[in-house]
Amino acid sequence: MCLAIPARVVEVRPDQMALIDLGGLRKEVSTALIDSVEVDDYVIIHVGFAIGKIDPEEAAITLAMFRELEEQGGLA
Repeated sequence: MCLAIPARVVEVRPDQMALIDLGGLRKEVSTALIDSVEVDDYVIIHVGFAIGKIDPEEAAITLAMFRELEEQGGLA
């Protein structure tokens, strides 16, 4: 099973890299697979790569669903 999650871009770095924030967890990811990325964009992350952009409202809905699953013990 593959899982891709939305995360907010907090810093655009050289060499097609960006720092993302996912609920306080920050990680550097590659942005080589998407055309452009800016601070405060939401991107879909899969195995260290931003594979697409997502609308902020859709990102909020998806992240809320992940939080709900976690609270119910479904993401362990």
